[in-house]
Amino acid sequence: MKITFLLGSAYGMGGTIRATLTLAGHLAARHEIEIITLHRRRTDPFFPIDERIGVRTLMDVRKGARPGRLDARLGRHNSRLVPRSERIWPEVTLRGDYRMWRALRGLETDVLVTTRPAFNLLAARFAPRDVVVVGQEHLHLDAHRPGLKEHMRRWYPRLDALVTLTEADRRAYTGFLADAPTRLQVIPNALSAGAKPISGLDAPVIAAAGRMAKVKHYERLIAAFAKVTATHPDWTLRLYGTGPELDRLRTVAAHHDLGDKVAFMGRTSDIHAAFAQASVVALSSSFEGFGMTIIEAFACGVPVVSFDCPQGPREIITHGRNGLLVPPGDTDALADALGRLIDDPGERRAMGAAAHQAAARYDLATTAWQWETLLTDLLAARAKGRVRR
Repeated sequence: MKITFLLGSAYGMGGTIRATLTLAGHLAARHEIEIITLHRRRTDPFFPIDERIGVRTLMDVRKGARPGRLDARLGRHNSRLVPRSERIWPEVTLRGDYRMWRALRGLETDVLVTTRPAFNLLAARFAPRDVVVVGQEHLHLDAHRPGLKEHMRRWYPRLDALVTLTEADRRAYTGFLADAPTRLQVIPNALSAGAKPISGLDAPVIAAAGRMAKVKHYERLIAAFAKVTATHPDWTLRLYGTGPELDRLRTVAAHHDLGDKVAFMGRTSDIHAAFAQASVVALSSSFEGFGMTIIEAFACGVPVVSFDCPQGPREIITHGRNGLLVPPGDTDALADALGRLIDDPGERRAMGAAAHQAAARYDLATTAWQWETLLTDLLAARAKGRVRR
């Protein structure tokens, strides 16, 4: 079958991009895979793209790229198709509307997989009726603004399926979409293929990774770590990633007088190598659509300490077995949990071994099989004339 994925940017950095490219690369061994990317802001992709995958760019916005006269004019106007309540709205413009509408109307594929609410909505409205359309939810229902939810309630029933990353989110959408014919399916993100380095769990390092945005609340992790260093001055905290909160977080670390005990490591394209150098991985988000860094830490045999936030952590971490869950936003509890694993190397190693075992649930071949089964079922239903749109 031919499967087309629609991404905001196949060339950028982010969990959705990484998960999509991982899945697409595996599927390319048996299927024709195309990725449509709305934007291209860089020449070389941050994550490698399998050479068997065709990549089509709708808007080349690299430095030096010169849009045509029509594109330039359209680029001066706000999007009319993407709801203002969708976070990607400022990046799309009328130029993006036109490019995506044209790409969707002329799509020649068996299956279209879209990767965020704006794209799910556009696909439901404009994809050809003979194309199976599968929307993905990489955050969770309650992460979206009320205005966006109204658009979702109206148009999502025209999707053939909606894939969530967690069972909790599937249940939320079951109530939200009521009697809609859209099939709701849970398929978690997968680990990349290949062996992963295993941590010895003896380095005095706590690691965290992700975009430095408000939702990640790294200031709470830094505050918790400041409490930890009072009794464990030899330990350091390594933060991987970049984003709009970076300068503020440097100020927070300076406020706690942590000096070089907090290291801002920047971006990395090999998070497993980074986690293999740590003994604990921490997650301080107010919400997670899934928790990709958790399973990446597990793959390296590293236990995770996380806020018990919606939605992913509690479905991945078994408290007391492969990691620790603490009340959301409770900085003192986060510090105590980190200190517990620091103080007890035996428990740390036992949890690390259990974490490595749990990582097998997110094997790429298993996840790809779930996708192939879903798409085959949807195509069979379409062949029998059960058209939802």
